[in-house]
Amino acid sequence: MKLLVTGGAGFIGSNFIRYWLKEHPEDEITNLDLLTYAGNLDNLLDLKSEPRYRFVRGDICDPVLVGDLIDGRDIVVHFAAESHVDRSIKDSASFVKTNVEGTRVLLEAAKNNGLTRFHHISTDEVFGSLDFRAPAFNEKTPYDPRSPYSASKAASDHLVRAYYHTYGLPVTISNCSNNYGPYQYPEKFIPLFITNLLEGKRVPLYGNGQNVRDWIHVDDHNRGVDLIIHQGRIGETYCLGGDSEKSNREITKLILELLKQDETMIETVEDRPGHDLRYAIDFTKARADLGWEPQIGFLEGLARTVAWYKGNEAWWKKLK
Repeated sequence: MKLLVTGGAGFIGSNFIRYWLKEHPEDEITNLDLLTYAGNLDNLLDLKSEPRYRFVRGDICDPVLVGDLIDGRDIVVHFAAESHVDRSIKDSASFVKTNVEGTRVLLEAAKNNGLTRFHHISTDEVFGSLDFRAPAFNEKTPYDPRSPYSASKAASDHLVRAYYHTYGLPVTISNCSNNYGPYQYPEKFIPLFITNLLEGKRVPLYGNGQNVRDWIHVDDHNRGVDLIIHQGRIGETYCLGGDSEKSNREITKLILELLKQDETMIETVEDRPGHDLRYAIDFTKARADLGWEPQIGFLEGLARTVAWYKGNEAWWKKLK
C-alpha cells in the first residue's frame, strides 16, 4: 500500500512510521507535517536514506497540497493534531483550525480521490471525565469533552463519521488512552518529569496528584492501529487502552524510584482549570474483533522510557 501519514514528525506518528515500515516492507509512506513546535525531523533521522519514505513539509489545511498528496494514496492515517491541553486553555484558535478544519480538508480530498481509506486517530478525552467508581469508556460512551483540545477532537471525530454516512468514505476511528514512550515532546507529563529530574530540577505535580489516567505504550497503540487498518470494520470505532490506570502521584513516585530520587523533588503547583479526574478505556471490542490487547506492562514500559531519555539527552536538551 501507499500511505499518507499526517503529523508523522510528532511523537506517535514518528513511532508509527518506523513501526509500519518495519512490519510492512512492501509499503511506501509519505509523511506530511508542518513542523510546528512538536514536530521534529530528528524523530526520523534513521529513515533519512530509506527509499520507501518521503517527507513533505506542509499544512493539512492547504487543500491544494493535500489533494496532490492524497492522489494515488491507498490510505490516509491521520495523526496531525494540536494536542496539549494546557496550550488549548491558553489559546484555542490553533486547535480548532488544525483539528477541525484540517481534518475536514483531508476528508474532502480523500472523498474526491475516489474514496481513499481514512483512519483517524483520536483520544479518550472526547468522552469527558469519570469518577473513581464509574465504568471505563467504551465505543458507546456519549461524548462530553471538557477542554478546548478535547472539544476540537470530538468535532473532528464527528466530521469523520459524517463523511462515512454522507459520502460512503471508508473510515475507521481509534480512541486511545494516554501514550508514553520514546520521542515524546518534553512538555508532556512523563517526559517532563523524567527530563526535569535528569537536569536536577523538581517536578511540577498538579494539585493533589490524584487525577487518574490509563496509560498505553506507543508501540501497543500503533500495533492496534495496524490491526484496525487491516481487520477493522469500515465505519467503526475502536477504543485502545493500556489496562494501566495510575494516578499522577503514583507515576511521579515510580519515576522518582527509577531515577533514585526522593519526594523532596516534587513541587506541588496549582491545578489546571477543568482538570478531568479520571480516564479509563474498556478495549473489549478491540480484543474481540481484532485479537488486540496491550503487550507492554506499564512498569516495563516506563523503565524503557526512562532509559531512552537517559540515553538520548542530545535529543531532548535542545527542545527544552
